[in-house]
Amino acid sequence: MNIEVFKNRKGAQKVEDISNEVLSLLNAGSIETVNLTEWLAIDHSQLVKSVLPTLGIDKNIIEELVFQINHQKKPSTMNIIRLIGALLYEKYANTNLYDPLFEQLSTHLSDSVRCYACYLVALHTYTPLEDKLQKLKPLVADNHFGVREIIWMALRPEMSKYLDFSIDFLSDWAESEDENIRRFSTEALRPRGVWCAHIDALKEKPEQYLPILEKLKSDNAKYVQDSVGNWLNDASKTCPDFVRTLCKRWENESPTKETKYIVKKALRTLTSK
Repeated sequence: MNIEVFKNRKGAQKVEDISNEVLSLLNAGSIETVNLTEWLAIDHSQLVKSVLPTLGIDKNIIEELVFQINHQKKPSTMNIIRLIGALLYEKYANTNLYDPLFEQLSTHLSDSVRCYACYLVALHTYTPLEDKLQKLKPLVADNHFGVREIIWMALRPEMSKYLDFSIDFLSDWAESEDENIRRFSTEALRPRGVWCAHIDALKEKPEQYLPILEKLKSDNAKYVQDSVGNWLNDASKTCPDFVRTLCKRWENESPTKETKYIVKKALRTLTSK
């Protein structure tokens, strides 16, 4: 099979429209997914059976993974990815195979396999948060949307726990030349977020996040603008006056089309009332 033929595909909009050839390559870890439909269609039991033996993973561990994947009470792609990362962490965290395994997972061609690497590190009990962030930075900047979403979800619980440190750390990442890293600095700790627990401290006192928000108020990347606008829209649901006042000041201080777009997105819930 000529894999190159499939690399520039548009991607099906429905799971049933994904060709057998493409699905076979995805489940073998031979190509990346190109959209959410494909990402959700991956059969992770097939993927781990195809990929993990090539990484030197013990056969018994693979069988245990497949069993757990197939016997979930609430199966979902996100739960499966966390399950796989968690079990690999459990089996390899305290061995000399841990770092080589992370390297192989985090650089694998398959975006889904790279997602496993996120939890392999994020769940590590004895690694300081700062070291986790630095180790996972290449995945924060990954070219694939799926990896970028999984990475902030994997790190968010611990970052929320150590909020002061996280805000200080991310204020530096907000100045990165890489828009994916800048976007992570807001998306990872949205007050309400998506598919994750809310952060009460930021819902109640969103002004804590100004060291990051101020640096991005006129960012030139729409990917970042959307995240900043969504962050403030989250905050507007508990602290509407804070968001109104901030947006008004930004409009005066930064009369750019980028800031105008962010402000409109930030105020969308308040203006709809």
